[in-house]
Amino acid sequence: MRLLCVLVALAMPAVATAGSWWNQDWQYRKEIGFDLTPQGADIAGSPTDVPVLVRLSIANFNYFNDAKPDGSDFRVVAGDDKTPLKFHFERYDAQNQMAFLWVRVPRLSGGVKSDRLFVYYGNPKAATAADVAGTYDNDQVLALHLSDADGPPQDATANKVNASESTAERLAAAFSGGGLRFAGAQRVTVPAAPALELTAAKGYTASVWVKYDQPQNDAVLIELDDGAKEFVLGIQGVRPFVRLNGRAPAAFIAAAADVAPGQWHHVAAVVGAGQISLFVDGVPAGSAPVGVDDLRPALVIGGAAAGGRGFVGELDEVGLSRVARGADWIKAAVRGQGPDSALVLFGADGQREGGQGSYFGTILKNLTVDGWVVIVICLMMLVLALLVMAAKMLFLSRVEGANKRFMTEFRKLAGDPRVLDKPLSEEEEEFEQRSPTMAALAGGKDSLEVSTLFQLYHHGVAELNKRIGGQAAGAQRATVLSAQSIAAIRSAMDGTLTRQQQRLSSQMVLLTIAISGGPFLGLLGTVIGVMITFAAIAASGDVNVNAIAPGTAAALAATVAGLSVAIPSLFGYNWLNTRIKSINVENRVFVDEFVTRLAEQYS
Repeated sequence: MRLLCVLVALAMPAVATAGSWWNQDWQYRKEIGFDLTPQGADIAGSPTDVPVLVRLSIANFNYFNDAKPDGSDFRVVAGDDKTPLKFHFERYDAQNQMAFLWVRVPRLSGGVKSDRLFVYYGNPKAATAADVAGTYDNDQVLALHLSDADGPPQDATANKVNASESTAERLAAAFSGGGLRFAGAQRVTVPAAPALELTAAKGYTASVWVKYDQPQNDAVLIELDDGAKEFVLGIQGVRPFVRLNGRAPAAFIAAAADVAPGQWHHVAAVVGAGQISLFVDGVPAGSAPVGVDDLRPALVIGGAAAGGRGFVGELDEVGLSRVARGADWIKAAVRGQGPDSALVLFGADGQREGGQGSYFGTILKNLTVDGWVVIVICLMMLVLALLVMAAKMLFLSRVEGANKRFMTEFRKLAGDPRVLDKPLSEEEEEFEQRSPTMAALAGGKDSLEVSTLFQLYHHGVAELNKRIGGQAAGAQRATVLSAQSIAAIRSAMDGTLTRQQQRLSSQMVLLTIAISGGPFLGLLGTVIGVMITFAAIAASGDVNVNAIAPGTAAALAATVAGLSVAIPSLFGYNWLNTRIKSINVENRVFVDEFVTRLAEQYS
């Protein structure tokens, strides 16, 4: 694995680390930006203290393994890289690589793409610094995530105006984290409390995320009930409305356009300065002048207005403020919370100086399981190919050296060609049957048994002795061999020659498998990795270069691994094959030369 990492690292450019770092105890950080230009969130003003939802997933943040399992080492720092910001997780799921991070952004600069913050992580010793209540300003009197696992919904603000009763069905997945489903009769009740006191001087704002699949019959989303004074944010048919009772005549505003069913929509109403305004998905949907009264209401979520049948659908993120929020503030909240957020931009990943280069680290962190499987297989193939090449190189070097020594002695012969032969011991006979790898490591350095020429010579002499009556080498009586006997000796030597060719070429097939199979295996890993990357992007709905690039780069690492196997195997195969061919040619020439000598000596 280290060898492969080195090969990949050599192909990577040097990485420039950030010039500043908030705290050296944290190893990593993620840059988050905000786009308020017309091409982004399209916000001209500069709203302050906006709670923005940062949705972390495998598409934009594939580094959950570098953080603590519960996310307690996360910190959010302003763009000056000095000022900590208030934040909390509505849900942190490292196993499924998903998190919903709420951040209180002090200020958003309207019309530009310049604001940013940093999310730091990677400190095993850090304790949690999440501040749920601090994520909201003092004017936010109620914030219900509706994702509580047990009991009625709990207020996330410092006021702790918790619901006293809930009959709605819990949802494990809704707009953000969990939510509630209503079937007409269900409702959530929040009793009256001093913190819920709303004044005409400051006004108030109510908001909720809603999804329904069918037209509603005067259904209530949020109701503020203070006896004779009443505020209702609801839906009639497929159009949101807001109704304010308490003064004659009652104020009523309905959205001018239908709201598409089956999708999440943000509905908000702002009361203040003698006017009531309705917003749908952050866009003004209607307004009217109205007289405003002070309220100290109980709050009801779901249910029905007079004569209605109750809300049927899903709700999430109920909010109530004791000020009349501005249009830019509402738009920023909406554009910063949706799954297809036009406000939030995911920027570069960083790593503390002195650590591993972030490019190489990014690739390793984004490798999926299938990518690691392919890389490990390629690494095993590379190790096997290197072992084969090393053993084969040592074996061929010993064969060439032994052949050279044998031919030096053979060319000195002037008489009986059998004088160089010697009986082989049982160990030497077994040596010829060993694999090339074992043969390369065994035997004496100057021994001739590894020589292919000596083996041919030994077998040729053995065949000769069978045909001249087993006479000892050096006998003076001439012996005549027939043409048929000489042909039989050649045939026997040709058989030995063929077996030697097979032995010399053994295990070379492993190199051919590495050459042809490595790139295809790497390509398979790359294709699967790219498929997973695009599937994750499709599931999360976050389409940007920062979501695509890390996964694609990691997928290409599989192809690099495959090529890292094939390239050295290709060079080694061609070099070894050339040497094997040279030895085979030398063996063939020796057979011809030896048989010719026999014909001359015994004719």
